[in-house]
Amino acid sequence: MNEIDTVLGIETSCDETGVALYSGSRGLLAHALHSQVALHADYGGVVPELASRDHVRKLAPLIRSVLAEAGLEGGDIHGVAYTAGPGLVGALLTGAAVARSLAWSWQVPAVAIHHMEGHLLAPMLEEAPPSFPFVALLVSGGHTLLVQVEGVGRYRLLGESLDDAAGEAFDKTAKLLGLGYPGGPALAALAEKGDPGRFRFPRPMTDRPGLDFSFSGLKTFTLTTWQQASKGLSGGELEKLRADIARAFEDAVVDTLVIKCRRAVRESGTGTLVLAGGVAANRRLRRQMDVMMRGEGGQTFYPRLEFCTDNGAMIAFAGWERLKAGERVGLAFNARPRWSLMELLPPGR
Repeated sequence: MNEIDTVLGIETSCDETGVALYSGSRGLLAHALHSQVALHADYGGVVPELASRDHVRKLAPLIRSVLAEAGLEGGDIHGVAYTAGPGLVGALLTGAAVARSLAWSWQVPAVAIHHMEGHLLAPMLEEAPPSFPFVALLVSGGHTLLVQVEGVGRYRLLGESLDDAAGEAFDKTAKLLGLGYPGGPALAALAEKGDPGRFRFPRPMTDRPGLDFSFSGLKTFTLTTWQQASKGLSGGELEKLRADIARAFEDAVVDTLVIKCRRAVRESGTGTLVLAGGVAANRRLRRQMDVMMRGEGGQTFYPRLEFCTDNGAMIAFAGWERLKAGERVGLAFNARPRWSLMELLPPGR
C-alpha cells in the first residue's frame, strides 16, 4: 500500500499505556490512555516489571477501544507506529512486539518512534500548530532539553540538564517533603498555597553564559532549608512551611527555565517557542513562559494538558510523518532504552 493516511500509535515507554489513531486527512480520530499511578503508588515510584506486565494486560483492550470509537477495523489501518525508546526496556519491548505483530498481520508498514520526538511534535495536534523553525523546551521526568527545530527530524541541541531533569527534581523534592506519589503534581498543587516571599532559592547556572541546566544543587538546597526551618515545628506551622518551601522551589525551577528559554529564543532569532513534556502541564510555567514570550514579541505553543504526559496520539502523529515519507522498519525489532534525540534524521533519510 503506497498511500499512508490512518496510523495506529502505541506508547509504552514507562507507566502509561497510550493508544491512538491519527489520520492525515481527518486529524486525530480516537485516543485512549491507561495510567499506572495507582499500581505504583505503594512503592513511591515506577516498578519496571509491574509496568511491563500492566502494558501486556491493557494494550489489547485499548486498541479494540480506539478502533471501535473511530468506527474502523484492522483493514482500515495504513501503518503502525510504536515508541522504541528511550524508556524502560521491558515496557518498550511490550509495545514494540504488539505493534510489529499487528503490522505483520494487517500487512502494513511499521515505524519505530523516538519518545521525545513524539513530545516535541505533540503541539502539531492542535488546531493552531506552530510553524517551523522554532525553539523547543522538552521538559519531563527524564529529560530537560532545549532544541532548535528546523523541521521533523532536523534538530540541533542547544542545552540540556547536566544532572537531574526538571521533572525528576520535582519528584525527588516532593518525596523529601513527604508528599504523595506522583510527586511533581503534588508539589505544584501545594506550591499554590505557599507564600512566594518567604524564601528565595537560587536559580542554578543562570549567572553564567550557556543554555545547560543543573537542578541537583537546588534539590539539596531545598532539603537543607527544610531540615533547618522545620526544627521544633508541628501541625499547621509545619504544613505552612512545607507549602512555602514548595513555592520557593517551583519558582526557582520556573524562573531558571524561563531565563534559559529567553536566551535560546534571542540567540536563535526565532519568535516561536514550543513547550512540551510532562512538566509543560505546570500552570505557573505556562504563565511565565507566555509573559516572557510576549515581552520578546513572540508566541508560545503547548500541547493540550492531556497530551503533555505520555500518550499514543503524539506517537501516531510522529509515525504518520515518518511513514508518509517512506520510513519503515523490518520484521525484527528492538528497544533503545537510551537514545539521543540528536541521532534522528529527517523522515525518509
